[in-house]
This record gives sequence, structure tokens and C-alpha cells, in this order.
Amino acid sequence: MKITVITVGKIKEKYLKDAIAEYSKRLSKYCKLEMIEVADEKTPDAASENVERQIRQKEGERILKYIKEDSYVITLEIGGAMLDSVAFAKKIENLGIQGKSHITFIIGGSIGLGEDVLKKSDYALSFSKMTFPHQLMRVILLEQIYRGYRIVAGEPYHK
Repeated sequence: MKITVITVGKIKEKYLKDAIAEYSKRLSKYCKLEMIEVADEKTPDAASENVERQIRQKEGERILKYIKEDSYVITLEIGGAMLDSVAFAKKIENLGIQGKSHITFIIGGSIGLGEDVLKKSDYALSFSKMTFPHQLMRVILLEQIYRGYRIVAGEPYHK
């Protein structure tokens, strides 16, 4: 299976880059992983809803360029479905059983995803009602994908 993770913005912190590299290496045993970063827009302090919508639209246009037609798209959204690790593993496994060979996860920027990206989504996933930095979500997502593959394979993974 191919997993693509499309994210808004660059990672600057070394510790996050190191964690992403570690999980990317671990995942190479289970899937072909592709990480795509698109440029983020500067969001002014106290931006109006209209300005934020325009920013999400610009970032969304960049994201949409990388979504392949044959891909099953999962957007990370606060209002999405919350799954435990076993259910998440089952979701990935079932997509493979249904013949989906490419899953694209999308992590938006600091103000979320644009409407056009949300319309492309096949499934909205939430990791928590809490808000996490979008850079940190990359690490959390990769860890859960790795955990999911370990669960599906019946391999041990610390709890």
C-alpha cells in the first residue's frame, strides 16, 4: 500500500524532523510512504474570517495539486470521527481489502483546511477534541499509522 501525507508548512524543529524520520524508516517495512509539504500562508493576527477563508483556499489549491484520483483521502479535522488505535488499524486494513492501494492523509495549516479540500475528503478523522500544532500532528499520525500496521500484522507494540 502507498501512504501519502500532505501537510501545510515546513518543519523547523530538529526533534520533530528526527521523529518523522524514525517513523518513516519504521513504516518502510509495511508501506511506501510519501511526505509532501506545501507552502503555508502567513496569517495576520486578528485576521477576519474572510482573510482566513482566502488563506485556506490558497493552501487548499496547493494541496489539491498532489491528490491522486485513485487515492482514498482522509482529512484530519477536529470534527472528524474519533477512533481508537485498533479501529484505526481496522480502517486501514479494510481499505486494503476493498482494493484501495493508495491512502492520502491531509493535515491542514494552523487555521484548518479549505472547503475544496474538505469536499475531496472520503473520510474525516479526528485524533482529539484538543488542538495540536500541525507540525506535531505529523509525528502523531505517523506513529498511529505505524501502530496500525503492527496491530494488523499481529506484532507486539508497547502500550
